[in-house]
Amino acid sequence: MPAHGILKSGKGMTVLVVVVLTAVGVSAAPASHGLGKAAPQNEKPSIVLVHGAFADASSWNGVVQRLQQDGYKVYAPPNTLRGIPQDSTYLNSFLKSVKGPIVLVGHSYGGEVISQAAAGVDNVKSLVYIDAIMPDKGESFASLSSKFPPAPLSKAFLTVPFRNGDGTTGTDVYIQPNTLHATFAQDLSQQQASVMASTQRPIAQSAFTDKVNQAAWHDKPVYVLVGRQDRGIDPSLERYEAKRAHARKTVEINSSHVSLVSHPQAVTDLIVTAARDSGHH
Repeated sequence: MPAHGILKSGKGMTVLVVVVLTAVGVSAAPASHGLGKAAPQNEKPSIVLVHGAFADASSWNGVVQRLQQDGYKVYAPPNTLRGIPQDSTYLNSFLKSVKGPIVLVGHSYGGEVISQAAAGVDNVKSLVYIDAIMPDKGESFASLSSKFPPAPLSKAFLTVPFRNGDGTTGTDVYIQPNTLHATFAQDLSQQQASVMASTQRPIAQSAFTDKVNQAAWHDKPVYVLVGRQDRGIDPSLERYEAKRAHARKTVEINSSHVSLVSHPQAVTDLIVTAARDSGHH
C-alpha cells in the first residue's frame, strides 16, 4: 500500500498485517501436509491462514498450535506482500494443491488477498476475516479506507526504495520501529513489539492502490473478527465490511490490530465456528 493510500486509510488494512511474531519456532504448518491426499467425506476441513503486511506466517503460531490441538490440518503459506495481482495468484495456486474442504482465513491485508484468490475455488467453504480489509470488486485498500477516518498506523510508515533482479525498482513500506508498539500492537509487551519491529516484512507501496478484481465473499459464507482497539484499520471500517458481506457471524473483542497474536484463542474459536458450520466436524 502506498504510503499515501494507507495514510488515508488508516492502518487499516494497510498494515495488514499480521505481525511477525517472534518466530520462535513453531513452524506454521507441519511439513507433511499431505497436500495430495483426498480428504474423506467427514474429515475436518483444512485451515489455510494468510498473514498480512509487516509480518510473516509465524504471526499465526498461537492459532496454529490451538488448531492442531483440535485435530485440524493447518497451512500458513507465505504471502509475498508484493501486491494483489502477484499475491492472490500465488495463493490461488496454493489453494488448488490442497485437497478437500478448506476454511480460508486472512488477517489485515491478507483479507484482500483471500477475497480475490478464493474466487472460483469450490473447495474453499468459508472465509474468515481477522482485523482485515475486504474490498469489493474494483476497490483498493486506499479507496475503501478513505470512507473512514485514517487509522493511527497510517501516519507511522517508513518508505524504502528497492531494486529487483531485472533492474526494475519499487518502494517498500515499513512501520517506523519506534511507533510499532503504539500503532500496531499496543496490547503486546514492548519486548514483543520490538521483536516485531526488527523482523517485520515490508509490503510494496503499490499494494495500497491495487484494485481487487474479484470478491469471493459475495459467494461464500463470511466470518469476521473486529478488534475494538484496532489502530491499523478503523474498527468502523471492519464493521461496515462485515455488514456489507452479510457475515454469518461477527465477533468483537478488545484487541489491537494483531489479535491473532494477542488473543489467539478468540481467533481460533471463530475459525472453528466457521469449520463446524461448513458441515465438516
